[in-house]
Amino acid sequence: MRIAFDAKRAYQNTTGLGNYSRMLIKALAAEYPQHEYYLAAPKQTELFTPTNPNIHIITPTGFNTSMRSMWRSDFVKADLKANNIDIYHGLSNEIPKGIHTTGIKSVVTIHDLIFERYPKQYAAIDTAIYRYKFRYAAKHADKVIAISEQTKQDLIQYYQTPKDKIAVCYQSCDPIFEARKDEAAIAATKAAYGLPGKYFLYVGSVIERKNLLTICKAMAELKNRLPVPLVVIGNGGKYLQQVKEYISKEELTDRVLFLSEQATAQRPSFKNATDFPAIYQGATALIYPSIYEGFGIPILEALWSRLPVITSNLSCLPETGGDAAYYIDPMSVSEMATAMQKVALDESMRATMIDKGLLHAAKFTPEQHAASVMKVYQSLL
Repeated sequence: MRIAFDAKRAYQNTTGLGNYSRMLIKALAAEYPQHEYYLAAPKQTELFTPTNPNIHIITPTGFNTSMRSMWRSDFVKADLKANNIDIYHGLSNEIPKGIHTTGIKSVVTIHDLIFERYPKQYAAIDTAIYRYKFRYAAKHADKVIAISEQTKQDLIQYYQTPKDKIAVCYQSCDPIFEARKDEAAIAATKAAYGLPGKYFLYVGSVIERKNLLTICKAMAELKNRLPVPLVVIGNGGKYLQQVKEYISKEELTDRVLFLSEQATAQRPSFKNATDFPAIYQGATALIYPSIYEGFGIPILEALWSRLPVITSNLSCLPETGGDAAYYIDPMSVSEMATAMQKVALDESMRATMIDKGLLHAAKFTPEQHAASVMKVYQSLL
């Protein structure tokens, strides 16, 4: 097969959709070298430098070099036909306009429909654009890949996508989280970032849906009983300011470290996340109380890192955490406080959670992800 990908995110996004794109492309090329893979990239960067001989690059030429966005969303079809592409895979929620008229089979990965559930958290124009692109892709692609059962159900609910058109293909996380760091490496990372000996960890954008404020309220409740601070990796806007105001009012300023705002966050090893495994492995637990997610990759990163996880009992989070996580009502401060106290102090519980976490994480490897996606491709030919 000759398989082409929308490679914009692979070359231009450092996290999220970029990681998904890079890991899937590399895994497919390594596990299924009998096929040829073409990366349709509006522009190349040093962010992604695949060396597999079966990976080829397609970039805009001539007139299209001045219209790279249009090339990606429409004109790329001519290049796909010129390269005799069998299947085109839109890795980030969209496909080229009119690709269903070319004879080229198409697949689209839909990561989530958060903007449909929580439209007030997005600018109206952004919601309108997303809705058009996602709905178009779900309608015209030959197959839709959902990254969780939750996303599959949302596609059925919001876009009436036929359920037999949707395949759930669970993603993997970066294999760097699987490698165990020794105590010296963890201690060195803690020293480099000014991290305390023990800390809870929060990873994700600081936005209302991800619910950092509930953690802070639980910390206020536990102030005199559990003096374990919180390290936050992630940026935000208005909601972040709301959280900081609460922290100041409750005199928790010295108990919450916003690591992404520190000078050390400018280190290349922070920006490219290579220090994250040691930061995870040095923590007491990951707390991820999101109200809604498409998948929740930090949970998987934590499980591979042998780190207990406290997370929400809503959305897809039980899919990601399996039987390894401690689940709570994400809006219940008392449940959050109880979970933090138990996970921090009960060594037997922690050991059990770590063991179960490794077993569950083993279901989400790059090889298994590639196999599930290849099965989708093969169903089309």
